[in-house]
Amino acid sequence: MATLLSMPEVAANATEAVLSAWVVPVGAAFAAGDPIVTIETDKAVVDVEAEADGVLLHTIAEPGASVEVGQPIAVLGGPGEVVGDLAALLAELGVATAVAGTTPTPVTGASVAPSPSATTPAGTAATPPAAPPAAAAGAGSPAASWDAHGARLFASPIARRLAREAGLELGAIRGTGPNGRIVRRDVEHAVAEAVARPAQAPTPAAPRPPAVPAPAPGTVVEVPHSRMRKAIAARLTDSKQTIPHFYVRGTADVGRLVRVRERINARSDVRVSVNDLVIKAVACAHVAEPDMNVVWTPDAVLRHSSVDIAVAIATDRGLVTPVLRSVESLSLSQISTAVRDFAERATSGRLRQDELEGGTVSVSNLGMFGTEDFAAIINPPQSAILAVGAVRREPVVRGDALEVGSTMRVTLSADHRPIDGVVAARWMRTFLALLEDPAQMLV
Repeated sequence: MATLLSMPEVAANATEAVLSAWVVPVGAAFAAGDPIVTIETDKAVVDVEAEADGVLLHTIAEPGASVEVGQPIAVLGGPGEVVGDLAALLAELGVATAVAGTTPTPVTGASVAPSPSATTPAGTAATPPAAPPAAAAGAGSPAASWDAHGARLFASPIARRLAREAGLELGAIRGTGPNGRIVRRDVEHAVAEAVARPAQAPTPAAPRPPAVPAPAPGTVVEVPHSRMRKAIAARLTDSKQTIPHFYVRGTADVGRLVRVRERINARSDVRVSVNDLVIKAVACAHVAEPDMNVVWTPDAVLRHSSVDIAVAIATDRGLVTPVLRSVESLSLSQISTAVRDFAERATSGRLRQDELEGGTVSVSNLGMFGTEDFAAIINPPQSAILAVGAVRREPVVRGDALEVGSTMRVTLSADHRPIDGVVAARWMRTFLALLEDPAQMLV
């Protein structure tokens, strides 16, 4: 029996996602657990797997289309099922038209009703309907309607509902979705404009900032925002606006740490980095100071039993922060292997959404670029992030003597809502002690 495959909510609270590619071609059979379609979220690429054996009868959304969660993207059939009349099947399933930005893909042997343009004689303009047809205007058509001029309008169900609640006509809203489809953000923008319009009083206008001169032709290249860049901007802006950051800084004499790393790499097939040792030290410090291993929520502070640490990884598409789970129980070789795997899959955009969620603290290391000291922005809903600088040869005091040693500067950014200053200070003291005497975290 044919059923609709809808865009899943692959990320928490996501309203839409991009259909990246169809893994299974139309007409092909698949087994339960096989990937059917690849979905792209703000930070991950996710394969949607089949729940049961079947066949892909028809695709509604094309690769590259941005589809709202819950909208149909394909028609699935049972094993061996074929379709005689695709148009009738779509109408029966409540899909009168394809999602905007798509082209129906007929199944071999299927009889598809011809489009109006196909039956219009050459040179004859098709006459737009005087009123919306019943099949398209009814509840079975979630995407299309017509304006007063007979032009077809496409809008998502949530956009229609919001427009109806706000008393706005869809024809007065400019769609920015695929092929001009009206989506939620378009209605919200129209509502905001409608609310602001009455408030504009004929009072003297406030002085405007000086206009930015237009750059000379050929001196500026406009780079459109990617989905990931927009997501990063929104999350970090929200973090700085809503999370009261405070900062604790420290400097560690990491001569022993560097020598321990050299000895480990001389005896192991798995190469351990300084950052791997830092991640292990963060986990040990969280175990010693459990009040740091927390997350703030509106109703309670959540104290975690395991230490899950996000690792900042730079890619061509932007920064991602996959999460290592239960780091306190991992060996250095396991940490190194996991981080390398994250880095490789992050570069190709193959991280899973669940790998990008959770954690209480992040580690951001710019030391490999020679950065001595910096402060990072907390990655919500986590409560802290550690910024790690480069290992540098500097004068250090050992006992009463001045010597040349290896030092590392670190800055902890903490959320002051669940974490008190004294807690962060105790954590920093423990963390620096682990860096200076790494044997403590290897036992």
